[in-house]
Amino acid sequence: MEIKRKLLHCLIFSISLLLIIIRTSAQDPDYADALTKSLLYFEAQRSGRLPYNHRVTWRDHSGLTDGLEQGVDLVGGYHDAGDHVKFGLPMAFTVTMLSWGVLEYGEEISRAREFGHALEAIKWGTDYFIKAHTSPNVLWAEVGDGDTDHYCWQRPEDMTTSRQAHKIDEKNPGSDLAGETAAAMAAASLVFKETNPHYSHLLLHHAQQLFEFGDKFRGKYDASVGVVKSYYASVSGYKDELLWAALWLYKATDNEVYLDYVINNAENFGGIGWSISEFSWDVKYAGIQIIAAMLLPEVKHKKQREIIEQYRSKAEFYICSCMSKNNGTNVERTPGGLLFIRQWNNMQYVSSAAFLLTVYSDFLSNTNQNLSCHGIIVTPEELFAFAKSQVDYILGSNPNNMSYLVGFGSKYPTKVHHRGASIVSYRVNKGFIGCTQGYDDWYSQSKPNPNVVTGALVGGPDREDNFRDDRGNYMQTEACTYNTAPLVGLFAKLNQLSDLRLIASYR
Repeated sequence: MEIKRKLLHCLIFSISLLLIIIRTSAQDPDYADALTKSLLYFEAQRSGRLPYNHRVTWRDHSGLTDGLEQGVDLVGGYHDAGDHVKFGLPMAFTVTMLSWGVLEYGEEISRAREFGHALEAIKWGTDYFIKAHTSPNVLWAEVGDGDTDHYCWQRPEDMTTSRQAHKIDEKNPGSDLAGETAAAMAAASLVFKETNPHYSHLLLHHAQQLFEFGDKFRGKYDASVGVVKSYYASVSGYKDELLWAALWLYKATDNEVYLDYVINNAENFGGIGWSISEFSWDVKYAGIQIIAAMLLPEVKHKKQREIIEQYRSKAEFYICSCMSKNNGTNVERTPGGLLFIRQWNNMQYVSSAAFLLTVYSDFLSNTNQNLSCHGIIVTPEELFAFAKSQVDYILGSNPNNMSYLVGFGSKYPTKVHHRGASIVSYRVNKGFIGCTQGYDDWYSQSKPNPNVVTGALVGGPDREDNFRDDRGNYMQTEACTYNTAPLVGLFAKLNQLSDLRLIASYR
């Protein structure tokens, strides 16, 4: 028996080694490594008291008095980018997309042994939302403000800028923020349904209350929270977020009331009116339309089917425009093949598009359908291949041979526009760094950042594929949580497919 056991171990080792050798020689990037690093990024963005198992060693506790002046505990949550304001709308969208990725590709994330870290990333956000939702019709929208925060260049552990908290309530509504936070908590409730049913139920309770609040007291949150206007203004308004929240609540509850809301408000709220070529923290229509379209096989009533078909038509407009198969309304591409929406932080639109296209490709494949773009047939395989090309561009298959996912590969941005990464770690040097001292001593340095903000997806190249790795070039070198969030599920799916191809080629 001992000999057989040793022979078996030798065989397993030999096969594993062979797979590693094949993998190394394969053309695909190491998606498993990209997945691991993408989840590390969310730990780098944490605010609050860090847990004992925190893996980003250059970070320490921060924002421990957030909410104190207002008499509420707002410790925790995420910094959205390279600064230290906690903006509610992009934070909630980040959590929604992380949750959606886990719901679609949880098995693949588990196989890559990252499921626990993915749940931790989601829960760090939802724990904060529970704190911020202090009563049914009150949601704390933001901690800090961009103007004073941007005046200083400090580590989060040294912050001297304003941490004033701002809220929405019945007299100061914010349906877009309430709707997105409801969507995040509803989606997360599905994620935790089996592993933590009590927490799942709590999240769903908050999601339902927030949706009711946002729907009953309607208004744009940037009209109530003026300090956000220069940073995360709600250009699309709040109607898309209310539809988005209702869809996620329908998925979480199977309650027809929420589906009826999506059907009855389809026209008035723009769900079947807007043809959109981008999907982002602000503009949710493409995501709404794709989720609605994927409900088509399960809707029963004629009126519902007719409206859902219209949602599907708009969803496929978005997809066809990404595929350059719409008549004159296609998304621009760089010479290297990257989708290009706009100059500032373009990668956010790329990662979200790649996710939506992949999810819809899976839907078409599972229902034995093709896509028709003005009479041109697009197969699910073609759709997925294009989504993969966008991910591969991000990971280094581009004219600059550079990975735009920080820390991945041999060449990536080293001067990311990120306060904490650009200054010596608090754990290395606890000496206080003042507000403008950071600009004088660290921001203007030409050297690479002393800390690598691993897994951050930076803004990326311009429309000609040009990229300048410079801390001051924030349009291209700043990263955001909502850039990386859609990639988590994608990396897991691509990793599994890459492994299957390797096994097939071995056979």
